Amino acid sequence: MTKWISLISGGIAGTAARYLLSGLLNGWMGTNFPYGTLMVNLIGCFLIGFFASLAEGKFFLGPNARLLLMVGFCGAFTTFSTFMLETAGLMKDGEMLRAFFNVMISVIAGFFIFRLGVLVAEYV
Repeated sequence: MTKWISLISGGIAGTAARYLLSGLLNGWMGTNFPYGTLMVNLIGCFLIGFFASLAEGKFFLGPNARLLLMVGFCGAFTTFSTFMLETAGLMKDGEMLRAFFNVMISVIAGFFIFRLGVLVAEYV
């Protein structure tokens, strides 16, 4: 039962955080580019890299903490499926360059920010 509570608690927190952050960024920067989703994905890449390093590195995250943080929170917080839907929407609207930049920035910056999360966790 503790596993389910960890998973559900993390999922609720991740969902709320994604909704709030994405909404704030879209309200601030507009909706002509999926800024909210891009930022959520990049932050999610950092966090999952950070938590993975803590789980496998010098600090150990137990199974419930991994469920809470990695599966629950990060799983609900990151929005890769929304990323794909919004990229397809850009393509459908003829915004091929914006679609291309959304994919490239998400993948390339996501990888480097993931590594940054790993490196930061090593120094914690």
